[in-house]
Amino acid sequence: MKKTILASAIAAATFSGAALAQESNLPTVYGNIQYALTHNNVDGGSSDLSHNDNGSTIGIKHDHEIAPGITGFFKLELDGIDADDKSKGRGRIKLDEAYIGVKGDSFGQVWVGSDDSIYESAIDQIANYYEVAAYSIGGSYSTGEGDLIQYMSPSFGGFKLGAAVQVNGDGDTQSGGSKSYPYQLAAIYSVDALTLAFAMDSNDGATSYSSGTATTPKNNENTYGVRVGYDAGAVGASFEYQTRKDAYDVVGVQGTYTMGKNVFALSYELAEADGVSGDDKMDTISLQALHNLSDNMYVYVEGNLAGGDDGVYGVANKSEASAASVGAVYYF
Repeated sequence: MKKTILASAIAAATFSGAALAQESNLPTVYGNIQYALTHNNVDGGSSDLSHNDNGSTIGIKHDHEIAPGITGFFKLELDGIDADDKSKGRGRIKLDEAYIGVKGDSFGQVWVGSDDSIYESAIDQIANYYEVAAYSIGGSYSTGEGDLIQYMSPSFGGFKLGAAVQVNGDGDTQSGGSKSYPYQLAAIYSVDALTLAFAMDSNDGATSYSSGTATTPKNNENTYGVRVGYDAGAVGASFEYQTRKDAYDVVGVQGTYTMGKNVFALSYELAEADGVSGDDKMDTISLQALHNLSDNMYVYVEGNLAGGDDGVYGVANKSEASAASVGAVYYF
């Protein structure tokens, strides 16, 4: 089999090791392959079994000292590898994250490009926790993850401020072909095991730019979110509340417990429509058991049980859906 330039670069960087990378200023190459086997069932609707790639990625990152106390950095990450099907992977690889930035102890961090947004990182953590997350609800915010300029302040006694703006020009098809500057603001306070966060999203862009769902209708009403997190090592908990006028109010609570190489998680999410389709409600219980086989590999079992008002899952007079998944991830 012919070895590509990218494969050769990965092999060379991996062989060099971390110490050599530091000495010669080589970038760090990382990646993962993720497989999942999922059974999905909607009461009165479809029932299917799938074996699929669950988000395999490959990336490269680097940082260097510009001046004492000031560091420049970059990251490029690709996904869409479709590691479960050779024929699907050709020509389908796409950008996941790409940004450059500068950081320092005195002024914080500023970075430009495609990355998780300030709001998502500060508030919307339950939906992003799970591997498959078949029926996780998440927040009703629509600012995407591209064309972002983001800033995070240094910590002032545990208190941080963050801001982001998405620059959509006339020629950006993602923004509907018109200028828009959706922005986000966040305040985060951390002390010991406790984290308190508040954030808002102006939602002034088009939902087609982000990974919008039925809970992110196109309007420019602000989204507001609060999160209370607790992380004491073995025990973790998170409470989240997010609201957006004429969209959805979403509340979620999660608990995690780590026992040796095993991690268990249980969460409940509830969403209620606000002017979208009456006062429809939907809720989801998610459960995960994960086992770390080594420092580079883990396996998991995950289940979702979803309910709500009739029709919320696309079947009239029905209101239940469920999913069960088993998966494995190898990463380096």
